Amino acid sequence: MHVVFYISAAIAVAATLLMLRQLNAVHALIYLVISLLAVAVVFYTLGAPFAAALEVIIYAGAIMVLFVFVVMLLNLGQAAIRFERKLLGKGSWICPAVLAAILIAELTWLLIEGVGPMYPPMTIGPVEVGAALFGPYMIGVELASMLLLAGLVGAYHIGRRERSGPEPADVSEEAHK
Repeated sequence: MHVVFYISAAIAVAATLLMLRQLNAVHALIYLVISLLAVAVVFYTLGAPFAAALEVIIYAGAIMVLFVFVVMLLNLGQAAIRFERKLLGKGSWICPAVLAAILIAELTWLLIEGVGPMYPPMTIGPVEVGAALFGPYMIGVELASMLLLAGLVGAYHIGRRERSGPEPADVSEEAHK
């Protein structure tokens, strides 16, 4: 079980580093999905099958849906389609396919051999989660909340349109006259 953990962790680190090096968004996304799947296997080996399932469903699934939405939204035309076909040749899938095949082989071996997690699963209630989040991990929670707030403010400013010209009159005031 320790071998599966270390191989999955190495794949997660390698896929993340390869994702950071990519100049093409499609290639970076493929490596990111492989990294998220490897982290899910790590969660499973540590005795957190629910966290592993959430990792696959929410992160890997949501990222793919978001990416497909952005590609559909941009719709850059025939020139972009030809460029993407050139970038997504047969050679660009080799490394992600090898990493994914290793993860699939590990997970299949775990399920066939019936090897359980390294640590037995535990039932943890909401009281324990709250005590942990607002106890020793309080700084991490606060930093995450500030990061989310900064992202929200940044998204507002990026999406905001500057108004030109005079402000339109309030419709409700004109209706009462």
